[in-house]
Amino acid sequence: MLFATGASAQYPDGSARQRTANALARIQAIDPQLHSVLALDSTAMAQAQRIDARGARGGIAGEPILLKDNIEAAGPLPTTAGSLALSTNVTNRDAPLVARLRAAGAIILGKTNLSEWANIRSNHSISGWSAVGGQTRNPWALDRNPCGSSSGSGAAVAAGLVRIAIGTETDGSVTCPAALNGIVGMKPTVGLVSRTHIVPISHSQDTAGPIAASVREAAMLLTAIAGSDPADPATVEADKRKTDYAALLDAGSLKGKRIGVMRFASGFGTDAAFATALAVLRERGATLVEIKKFDDQSKGSDELKVLLTELKADLATYLKGSPAPIPVRSLADVIAFDNAHAKAEMPLFGQDTFEDAQKTKGLSDPAYKKAREASFRAAGPNGIDHLLKQYNVIALVGPTMPPAWLIDPVNGDQSTGGGAGSLAAVAGYPHLTVPMGLVKGLPVGLSFIGPKWSEARLLSLGYAYEQARGPLPTPKLYRSIDDSPEIAPALLPIRR
Repeated sequence: MLFATGASAQYPDGSARQRTANALARIQAIDPQLHSVLALDSTAMAQAQRIDARGARGGIAGEPILLKDNIEAAGPLPTTAGSLALSTNVTNRDAPLVARLRAAGAIILGKTNLSEWANIRSNHSISGWSAVGGQTRNPWALDRNPCGSSSGSGAAVAAGLVRIAIGTETDGSVTCPAALNGIVGMKPTVGLVSRTHIVPISHSQDTAGPIAASVREAAMLLTAIAGSDPADPATVEADKRKTDYAALLDAGSLKGKRIGVMRFASGFGTDAAFATALAVLRERGATLVEIKKFDDQSKGSDELKVLLTELKADLATYLKGSPAPIPVRSLADVIAFDNAHAKAEMPLFGQDTFEDAQKTKGLSDPAYKKAREASFRAAGPNGIDHLLKQYNVIALVGPTMPPAWLIDPVNGDQSTGGGAGSLAAVAGYPHLTVPMGLVKGLPVGLSFIGPKWSEARLLSLGYAYEQARGPLPTPKLYRSIDDSPEIAPALLPIRR
């Protein structure tokens, strides 16, 4: 890990330099327990000094931010996607979203750990593990999973290392770490934020998005990074669609709104917390409409075919385009690298998903095209859009994920459920998660899902809920949830 200098110096209160120094000090003190930060940019204090000299104020100006380490940023740090194969991937390029962050006055503090290759290397992976960064841990209980693949970004914000971070999602990788770490995550419409110079999985489903301590900060962050990019055709409408999301937040926005309750996607230990959240929505004037049944499983096999086919093609395009002296230029090269470095790269799980992707037949394959059309239609027009119209509601709500499961290096991830976030992921529609409470000391999130380009509405609804819900506890970095005062006494024997 690279630490910038000046973390102990004193600067004017509220200055970019003081906020950056404080963040560096928190990382140095806390992150050895979490492994959420891969590396810190040695230019961070110099960036902060320039922001102070400009007198930048408002929004995210002067705020230190961490980037998931599949996002390029000009400077000394490689963009590794957690893999040793990309340890020399110093491109000296800013991804367009990073350029927008700099223009808004944010300080690029460094890179966060992630599930290696954004968690698509194996079906038996452990979310939050990479060969470069090891295992990221959940600050609510260090033996619990932070969820992937934006695990480091989620854990860092939850632990208070920074207030804002950037994650990326293909299916759940912004919203899951946000929910399991007890913070806010916003997965935008695919095409609102540029994907250029981000290590990809799928051009159909990939997007970067905000991870933040509050809905307002997520809205400010989305305002900064949204916009069109000529190099990313999916963003052609972004400049027309983006707005000042923070300016549109309204604590009264729930009043008179019809909202669909996704009972078909609830359960997995969240029922009591969900009931409390629904009561808050009702108290703030929302009309809740029950949606008890919906088959959201039909898209599954089609989605996998899409992801595997696009992974092989899109990753090759990225690797061939890197100006850095990297040893891999295709998925086949990455598979060979992992085999040659199996002790370091595959001590816990293999690369079966990579191997399946390598067998796919390319973007012109009729089976792939059919699968993409079928999966999108099932999740979008026949999924979210259909539910909104059928029940005459403006948004859908449900539990995001179950409480964090144990880190299991033997069996891999053992999640007990997953809400309806996959619908939004496959459709490319927006999905906001906001903390809704604790289940036996572990946080769970409330999802707000809507149609394409409905970020402003979802953020305002989530903000209204957040304000009505009130504050929640902060994580205490327990070794295990067994050590928490809510759980520990119940585990002791009754003395006679």
